[in-house]
Parts: sequence; C-alpha cells; structure tokens
Amino acid sequence: MITSAETMHRAILEAGIIPFFENPVRGYSIEELTAPEYWFDGDAGVLGPWDWKIDCIQSGDIVYGKFLGGKAAFATVEWYKELRAWRLSRLSPDAAGQKILDFIGANGSISIKEVRGLLGVKKAAADTAISRLQMQCRVVTGDIRRVYRGEDLHYNGWQVSSFTTPEALFGADPDFPFPFRSGADPLATEGTPEQSLERLLEHIGTVSGCTDRKTLMKLIK
Repeated sequence: MITSAETMHRAILEAGIIPFFENPVRGYSIEELTAPEYWFDGDAGVLGPWDWKIDCIQSGDIVYGKFLGGKAAFATVEWYKELRAWRLSRLSPDAAGQKILDFIGANGSISIKEVRGLLGVKKAAADTAISRLQMQCRVVTGDIRRVYRGEDLHYNGWQVSSFTTPEALFGADPDFPFPFRSGADPLATEGTPEQSLERLLEHIGTVSGCTDRKTLMKLIK
C-alpha cells in the first residue's frame, strides 16, 4: 500500500504506467493502492498522494499529465514513449494547440495563466486546451510548486503547475520528426505505432490483471 512519497514513487516505477484516480480497470490506480487514511481528504487536512505527486514528478524519472482516459496519470519514460508513439500517429494539434506549442518552444514552458493570455480565453477553456495536448502526448506537466499562503505561510494543498513538451523534459532531439528519430533519443520507439499500442496493451494487462481489450482501450484510445 502507498503510505508515503517514497512508496508512491516505487509503485509508479513498478507499474510503469498507472492512472491517478479510480477508472474502468478495477484496482489499477494510485487512489486504489493508497491506504485509506492517507488518501486526500480536505476536511481532515490529509494531502497524501495529492502532495506526494510533486516529489514523484521532481524525481526526474516520472511523467505526469492527463494522458489516460482524459485524466491524470503517471508513467516511466519507457512506457510513456509507447503511448506517445501511438498518439502522435493519429492525433494532431488544432490552431490553439499549435500556438501553445510554439510558445513552449520559444519559452521552455507555459502556465495556465499564460495560456489564458495567449489564447484570450477563460481558465476552463485554457485547461481544456492543455488537457487536449496532454492526451495527444505533446505536452506534459513540467513542474508543480507548492503555494504557501497567509502570514504563517501555511500550505494546504494549493499548487501551481507549469507545462512543457516531452522532448524538452527528457532531452529528445526535436530536429528528428516523428517517427524517424535517432537511436539516442530517450523517446524513440521500435517498429510502428501499432506495435507500440500492442506492447502497451500487453503491459497494462499484465500489470493490472485486466484481460478485456475493450476496457483497456478506454484508457489509451
């Protein structure tokens, strides 16, 4: 069971790729692996994985973003790159998404506040634009910082995220267009996007114990 940032990090590494919250694949989430007394409960003041995810992200070997079933998930580079190969082969950014990617390319990262200013939209629309890019595996969470508020600098779970590209986060070569990437590229995969999909389905099925392809595809289609 997950009871600390360290055990949460270890669980993510062992799973390879795993949703944050409960989903159609029963038992396959950080939420369900967390001891109940440590799961986020605003009334009780327990932050648990909601806070521990920051340490996991800042470890440097974990990808975090909304890339499984449209909701938050964690992955190692080994398995994120397989999902990315599949998604890049079938999904393209729209005009708003391309503006965000161009901004990240010029500045290294982007915040939701900057997305709002760039697109001239409200927060909900900015969140949607970033979420769409995360599902396309073109953007990931680059960092999350804790916000300390009040005279006593109290931290109650308020956080601010920034977003970047997987290439920038893991040092991939942006000059090699997908799928023709160099062997030194940490995001490079072998074979076709369809083969990446099959490897990913097999892995998640093994880790989660789910054998129903339709259910698994709900997460990664």
